[in-house]
Amino acid sequence: MSETARLLGPAEVRQIAERLGVRPAKRLGQNFVIDAGTIRRIVALAGLSDDDVVLEVGPGLGSLTLGLLEAARRVIAVEVDAALAAELPRTAAARAPALAARLEVVNVDALSLMAAPSGDRPTALVANLPYNVAVPVLLHLLDAIASIGRALVMVQAEVADRMCAPPGSRTYGVPSVKLAWYGSARRAGTVSRSVFWPVPNVDSALVSFARWPDGGPAAERPGGQPAVGRAEVFAVIDAAFAQRRKTLRSALASWAGSVQAAETVLRDAGVDPSLRGEAIGISQYARIAEAAARARTIIES
Repeated sequence: MSETARLLGPAEVRQIAERLGVRPAKRLGQNFVIDAGTIRRIVALAGLSDDDVVLEVGPGLGSLTLGLLEAARRVIAVEVDAALAAELPRTAAARAPALAARLEVVNVDALSLMAAPSGDRPTALVANLPYNVAVPVLLHLLDAIASIGRALVMVQAEVADRMCAPPGSRTYGVPSVKLAWYGSARRAGTVSRSVFWPVPNVDSALVSFARWPDGGPAAERPGGQPAVGRAEVFAVIDAAFAQRRKTLRSALASWAGSVQAAETVLRDAGVDPSLRGEAIGISQYARIAEAAARARTIIES
C-alpha cells in the first residue's frame, strides 16, 4: 500500500495523553508504545496483506493502529476506555487522513465480544494485549471469532513463555494446552522495556499464532477433529492442573467421580495414569475427554 501514516513518537503520545487527561492505568495494563521502529517491526512480523481485516485489542492512543492502517484493508479497534475510543478516529484522521476510513472503533470490553463487531470478519488479531488479561482475552477471541486465522500479540515475556511451552517443559501449563486447542504458537521476538510509556517492570515478547486448518488440534491427532467439544476438553485440562503436583489418576479423581473411574478413563484413552498433567499434550487431553464421553454413554445405555 502506498499510503503512509505519521506514527506517534514519545512527544506525541504524551501530548495526546495530557490533552485527554489520561494517566496510564495499571489495572487496565496500559503501557503505550512510543517507538515507531517497534511499530514497524510488529506490523512486518504480522505479515498482513491488502485483503486482511485486523482486529486490534487495546489500541490505547493509536500507536499500533496507525501502522496497521497502512498494511491492512480494514482495522477494527476494540477499546474499553471510552475517552481513548473517542480520540482514536481523530488521531487517525490527523496522522493518516488517506487511511482513516479503514478504521472502525468499538468501545467495549474485548471479553464481552461474542462475534465479529461488524460485517467484516477479522482474519488476523494484532495487538499489544493488556498484561493482566492477555491469556483470557486471546482464548476468548479465538473461540468467539472463528474467522481469526492467525495472530501476533505482544504480552509479558513470562506469559509468552507459558503460551508457547511444549509438554514437559517447566513453563508448560493451562495457557499452553488451551491455546494448542486452537492452533500453534511460537515466540516471534522480544520487545525492550524502553519502547513503552510508562516503562513497565517486566519484559515483553511477541507471540505468533496460527489456527489449525480444520479448527481443531488435528496436527497432533492423526484421526483429525476430536469427537468432543472445547468445554469438555478444557474441563479435563482445568482438573489436571488444579493439582499440578499430583498424578493424573489423582488429579482427575473429582472430575471423573473417583480415583478408579479416573484410571479407567485414562487407560481407555491410552494415557498412563501415573503421568502428571504437564507431561501430555492437547491430543491426549482430547482423548481423555472422548473416553469419558464413551463411558457416560455406556452407563446411560
